[in-house]
Amino acid sequence: MKFERLGDIITIKKGKKPLFIDTPSAESIRVLQIDDLRNDNNIKYTDEKTGVFANEDDILLAWDGANAGTIGYGKKGYIGSTIALLRKNVPENYSTVFIGKFLQSQFDYLRSKSTGATIPHIDGKSLRDLTIPKIPISDQIRIAEILSHAESLITQRKQSISFLDDLLKSTFLEMFGDPVRNEKAWEIVKLEQLGKLDRGVSKHRPRNAPELLGGNYPLIQTGDISNAGLYISKFNNTYSEIGLKQSKLWPEGTLCITIAANIGKTSILGIPACFPDSVVGFVVNNEKANNIYVYFLFGFLQTILEKNAPQAAQKNINLELLRNLPVPKPDLKLQAKFAIIVEKVEALKTQYQQSLSELQNMYGALSQKAFKGELNLTTFEITNELMDAKKKQ
Repeated sequence: MKFERLGDIITIKKGKKPLFIDTPSAESIRVLQIDDLRNDNNIKYTDEKTGVFANEDDILLAWDGANAGTIGYGKKGYIGSTIALLRKNVPENYSTVFIGKFLQSQFDYLRSKSTGATIPHIDGKSLRDLTIPKIPISDQIRIAEILSHAESLITQRKQSISFLDDLLKSTFLEMFGDPVRNEKAWEIVKLEQLGKLDRGVSKHRPRNAPELLGGNYPLIQTGDISNAGLYISKFNNTYSEIGLKQSKLWPEGTLCITIAANIGKTSILGIPACFPDSVVGFVVNNEKANNIYVYFLFGFLQTILEKNAPQAAQKNINLELLRNLPVPKPDLKLQAKFAIIVEKVEALKTQYQQSLSELQNMYGALSQKAFKGELNLTTFEITNELMDAKKKQ
């Protein structure tokens, strides 16, 4: 397999900042910015005719900023100052989509080589020194089609998961009404009347006492809760026996509520675990409420809690505010009915997430083989794998 240096097959041109216009005419030209590499939700125009113009056959690369390394193609217009245009020197030798997919596979590498302490900038030399397989354009097009199909399956699976999340939110509103407005006139009680709330315990900071870490007791922190869904069972750190003695082990089923940084984020412990005082543990009284109902309730209250949080070094709320938080208390049987619906949907969502993970792993393996020149296009093995994945959608 032969490879070519990217800098030998493309020419790079940086864009420039245009003068935008509010009311475009038939003569106006679209301006392509970083967000336009992902979608067409906020199209802008200019009447200037001195910029760097991109055709659908060019590859676009976000050169500066937080999104440096993002790739786009198939778009036409003047490029903004944070975008670079990669134009093929001999268009018939390479597929635009093939090069685009190749560069997408190099995102982490390009970011690792970026310059700039606060604002990342793509390093031109590192970009030009990348090597790409030199294969017939017919094979490039086929590889691009395979990878695009795999991406489509991944997008479909993500949309399915998002649909299930929206379904549960709409089901909550249908059964209980908007809890902020209390549309169904449920009894309003203080949150502390539905269970027991206490702050987590961590008498010492683990970074100042490494002997606290490395044992068998999960340590859940605010970031773990913010990134979890209904149940949390994944964690990055554990407490040792020494760590446990200066903390507290909360039982499975405890609702964790963040009160610092990301205010009001929640998740239910799927395992016994410890957490620091930046998290409140809520052990629901099962004769008064269901912890799944309370979890979804906080999904509607989180914005209000965050908005009303006093800000010092960082936003936070105190335990007293949570204890006295007025919340609707629907009929317990209705809460239980909702919890059954949630558990069924969550089981399906777990299957979808597993399928998504498999698709993403498969895409990574396909991409790696393709751009190492190891993808065997003489068999139908890859196509069959993708079709099998599609049947699971």
